[in-house]
Amino acid sequence: MELFSYSRAADIPQAIASAAAPTTRFIAGGTTLLDLMKLDVERPTQLVDINPIGLDKVERTPDGALRIGALVRNSALAHDPIVKADYSVLSQALLAGASAQLRNMATTGGNLLQRTRCMYFRNTATPCNKREPGTGCSALEGDNRTLAILGTSKDCIATNPSDMNVALAALEAVVHVQSTSGQRAIPIADFFLLPGSTPHLETVLVPGDLITHVTLPAPRKPSKQVYLKLRDRASYEFALSSAAVIAEVSEGKVSFIRVALGGVATKPWRSHEAEAELLHHPATSATFQRAAGAALRDARPQSENAFKIELTRRSIVHALTLATQSA
Repeated sequence: MELFSYSRAADIPQAIASAAAPTTRFIAGGTTLLDLMKLDVERPTQLVDINPIGLDKVERTPDGALRIGALVRNSALAHDPIVKADYSVLSQALLAGASAQLRNMATTGGNLLQRTRCMYFRNTATPCNKREPGTGCSALEGDNRTLAILGTSKDCIATNPSDMNVALAALEAVVHVQSTSGQRAIPIADFFLLPGSTPHLETVLVPGDLITHVTLPAPRKPSKQVYLKLRDRASYEFALSSAAVIAEVSEGKVSFIRVALGGVATKPWRSHEAEAELLHHPATSATFQRAAGAALRDARPQSENAFKIELTRRSIVHALTLATQSA
């Protein structure tokens, strides 16, 4: 671990002013950042502790939406009564991730910025375009069993590891950011970047940007929400494939649908293709199979992860079945 300076911000303006340099990082729970610093993947020269600045509330807004502070701990968010009642897919996703101890430390903002678990990204002895642009992608010809089949490029096939982000994609969350130039509201669909030829750029954030909160639209009361996670072991494991589904059924047909996938893509993956096959169509197994096929039409498996196509097909079909049985 490299030497670094440490300071505590008293409020949002001070935090933003302290973090304009590219080598400065905000620290809250530190559950990802500290690991990467120990591995010499992240090398900040300054850490700015933002725990004192607030941003730790979950509250309704006047228009019925939900505002989630960036420093709300994952455990608190998962067990929040409003989240459990109206945004259960988010609660399910959070409880499927990490361990109770990590959820007690991890924050909403930190989870949004969680970095890949690709072994080559975390091993500084191997080439990785995400860690060091232009060095190559070791995973293409290496151990790629757990890596992405959607949204990949010739320069990177690393997966986004977050469960929370998949649920937020299905819920159409908006990420609110503040910097010295003002405030921005970024739909989650625009927040994450595909790797393309610049896999080291993972989000639209720039140095000095501070995530202040996330908003979720007013809940759809009749909907049923499901988060299904498939993994190598039952606990404390990242997804091989996951699906977040929000569905409404009227007179036997799907009247509202959102589908997002995790564990299989380079960013939280909203499947508009699957949704198009489902909306206004019968809520039947045949429809679900067509939707799963559409979601995976552009999948590009590597040498060791072609099994994810069938695994994800089954994940989508089962999640849709669960979400429409009594919706």
